[in-house]
Amino acid sequence: MTDRAFWKSFSGLIAALVALTVVIFILAQMVGGRPAKPVEATADAKAVAERIKPVGELTVGTAPTEKVASSSNRVMDAIIPSANAAGAEDKGKKIYDASCMACHAAGVAGAPKLGDKANWGPRIAQGADTLHTHAIKGYQGKAGMMPPKGGNMSLKDEDVKAAVDYMVGAAK
Repeated sequence: MTDRAFWKSFSGLIAALVALTVVIFILAQMVGGRPAKPVEATADAKAVAERIKPVGELTVGTAPTEKVASSSNRVMDAIIPSANAAGAEDKGKKIYDASCMACHAAGVAGAPKLGDKANWGPRIAQGADTLHTHAIKGYQGKAGMMPPKGGNMSLKDEDVKAAVDYMVGAAK
């Protein structure tokens, strides 16, 4: 076979393959193309979002927000006091409920439980300044540890002191 005959056969084969590819592409578009009419959604995005939203939210280490305060969920109201119920209570209780309760209600990491006079007694004997300093700056002791500002660094020093004073008052 001469070079000229080879190139003629080779060019014909390539042209046939290109034509076959175009035909297959056109058939594929006709068979599996887009539907003639677009499928319409049966529900709008708001309704879907409402159905799949979480039942509740848990916020640890921040002050109560307006969302929590305006909650109408009875279960969440039983767990997290609303702003209406907290209106008559002092600032220390609000901070305790929002940030401190996570550890001091259950005694996590050696935290003295609220109202536990036996555990609070030796700490109260050290004085309010020591308790305030340990709560603000953090403390590592034999019984456990206290992270700075209870792990909520957004709290002001006065807020931490108010929460400590509330817990001390509950233990007297």
